[in-house]
Amino acid sequence: MNNKLDILAIGAHPDDVEIGMGGTLALHAAKGYKTGIVNLTKADLSSNGTVEKRQEESDEAARRLSVTKVVQLDFPDRGLMNCRREVIEKLSELIREYRPKLVFAPNITDRHPDHTHTGELVKEAVFNAGIYKYNQHLGEAHKAESLYFYQINGFMEPDVVVDVSDYIEDKIQALKAFGSQFNTTDKTVATPLTDHYLERVRAREQVMGQLTGVRYGEGFKTSGPLGMTDLVREEQS
Repeated sequence: MNNKLDILAIGAHPDDVEIGMGGTLALHAAKGYKTGIVNLTKADLSSNGTVEKRQEESDEAARRLSVTKVVQLDFPDRGLMNCRREVIEKLSELIREYRPKLVFAPNITDRHPDHTHTGELVKEAVFNAGIYKYNQHLGEAHKAESLYFYQINGFMEPDVVVDVSDYIEDKIQALKAFGSQFNTTDKTVATPLTDHYLERVRAREQVMGQLTGVRYGEGFKTSGPLGMTDLVREEQS
């Protein structure tokens, strides 16, 4: 069975990837690329909703973004660094199994510790997955072509902006699938996610788009310099 993915996006909680790069996933799925999401935790410490409801919402969001594969892990929410070795080994195993060209992780300057820790753990796992003699029982070594970091909270100066103008509504609809996190009722605990969060996400992507002259964009940091062989072609793409 061919499990190979073109893009593997990793987040700490269900909705992290969708917030940071839902438009990019929808765009590449529409181009025929296979995309995958890995959630490290079930977000069991979230103020609103339940683990079971969050899983249903995650599955629906993935469907709306035409994501090929979702892997839900069960590492402890707010406890990733307590099982650092286990997380890195599992991520290395998944990278070897799905053999993605591109890997994405949360930006390591995000305000949420789980997000920054995930970015750090993914970076190490990407490196380890490419080492021939590293835990060979986890599968054949695989070196992803690039590692990118997406922003969940706040704003960052991007190294790369992906034009998601035609897919911003797909992204918003995917986020709306997480009703337990973004909708408000008389029983809702107030969090940043319940305070017009989707409006702020849309506004942020509009600002990102303005940086490169498009309506909406999603910004990414790179883990290192991007190599090119044809500057003219890259400018035209």
